[in-house]
Formats: sequence, structure tokens, C-alpha cells
Amino acid sequence: MVECLLHDLAHGRTGDKGNRINVSVVAYDPGAWPLLCEQVTAERVQALFAHRDAGRAVRYELPLLHALNFVVDDVLQGGVNDSLNLDGHGKTLASLVLSMPIRAPRSMIDAARRAIETDRRA
Repeated sequence: MVECLLHDLAHGRTGDKGNRINVSVVAYDPGAWPLLCEQVTAERVQALFAHRDAGRAVRYELPLLHALNFVVDDVLQGGVNDSLNLDGHGKTLASLVLSMPIRAPRSMIDAARRAIETDRRA
């Protein structure tokens, strides 16, 4: 097992509504799905947003997509209309989640890289 960043195994996307964000984390390779479920918890995601006084984080599992979806409340400092934050929409906040350190077998990281390359060629 080696330490890596979540973005080595998955990509993400963020949406927002009011003062809430919705972050999806999708495994590049289906073999990484169990490891994501084990290590990418709602508690860890909520801790990433502690500096924004985030409220509750809830994780939803989408096994057929090999994805996790997190809904985090009270994270946009009032939302786009109330916040002076430059990213009041929260569109780039998936990058914060993808910077989470995790531990994975080297072979799993290699499989994710192969999957990325295959997608690029398609």
C-alpha cells in the first residue's frame, strides 16, 4: 500500500444549490470501488470543509456507477447570493475532495492510469 491522493483513483464533479454542495467521486477503474467505499467517508469529507464551518455531510453510494455522492450542508457561506467568496457557486470544490490522501495498492493506481489512457484514446 502506498499513500496517494484520491484524484489518482477517481475524478469528481461538484454542483450546488443554495448553501449546499453535491460532490460526486467516480472511480476511474471499477476495481477501486471497494477502497473508495472504505476510505472516502462522510466524516472525512466533512472534515475537509471544516474551515468553511460545514454542516452535516451525507454519503450516497452508487455501486453501478462505481461512484460516491456527498451532500454537504452549510458549506457555501450562505450561497452565491449571500457570500463574498469568489467561488460562491462551489463548482471547484470537488478538487478539494480529490486532494484527500488515501492508501492504495500500487497496482490499483496503475489500473486507474490505464483506464484514463483508454478513455483518452476512445
